[in-house]
Amino acid sequence: MANITLRQLRYFEAVARHGHFGHAASAVSVSQPALSVQIRELETELGSPLFERRPRRVSLTPLGEEVLGRVRDILRAVDELGDVARAAQEGLTGRLNIGIIPTIAPYMLPTLIGKLNQAYPSIDLHVRETLTPRLVQELESGSLDAAILALPVGETAFEEVALFEESFVLVRPERDRDNPVPDGETLRRMRLLLLEEGHCFRDQALAFCNVQSALPRDGLDGSSLSTLVQMVGAGIGVTLIPEMAVPVETRSAAVSVAQFADPRPSRTVGMIWRKSNPMAEQLQAIADVVRASALDMRVTAHPAKVS
Repeated sequence: MANITLRQLRYFEAVARHGHFGHAASAVSVSQPALSVQIRELETELGSPLFERRPRRVSLTPLGEEVLGRVRDILRAVDELGDVARAAQEGLTGRLNIGIIPTIAPYMLPTLIGKLNQAYPSIDLHVRETLTPRLVQELESGSLDAAILALPVGETAFEEVALFEESFVLVRPERDRDNPVPDGETLRRMRLLLLEEGHCFRDQALAFCNVQSALPRDGLDGSSLSTLVQMVGAGIGVTLIPEMAVPVETRSAAVSVAQFADPRPSRTVGMIWRKSNPMAEQLQAIADVVRASALDMRVTAHPAKVS
């Protein structure tokens, strides 16, 4: 097994993650033929195929399934060698890979990136916006250092740091501005527009309305909060959005925004990272910057509400 290389292991993990040679090649920035050659050499070294190859997708063989966990452990350990060196340095420098969910990214990133660049000018910041399950997967594999998302995640391998609480608000057509604000029970009988499956914000909204996600609903799903708000402005239904999204998403739509009565629907926004990451102290400092960014956003949006 002396001929197995880290490059082969990284390419194998990428194909396993994407289920497609072409997509994996793009993710690791090589040509598909070059990636395929490395996978073939790895399979030759192991003496058995790692993938079942089909026209549009590949899947792991039993050996591939067994090997994948070990490969991810190896790659994570190798990546953390660099983290050990960075943790030993004063300050925070070098590449930092942070993931963030789509219902936070567009609203927080402008403020957050500015604050991070000011506090840590030597950081090479890379941001990855995707859904929670993918962020968790990429944290486990070591391709992300930390992620900003809604808590709890419930993975014992991760450190979870709560940063702030955020309420959800009701967005409805402008003509309904003076109507009573519905409670969750009333809202479930209305045409509620939600994000498509996979978004944790969808599940949180359904929980407030006491609706099971698997049940059929008389509504429409959107891929973004912007789409939902525009549909509300067109009179199609109502929706819920987090407070941080209000200034951006409602400025060009004929909608009204209303606060729910207590107890309001809300979420806990936090940051997570692997407990094994030697940069835990530095990541805690990054979490403090995220918290400060959220406070600045609230002061800007609601100056009278913050003392």
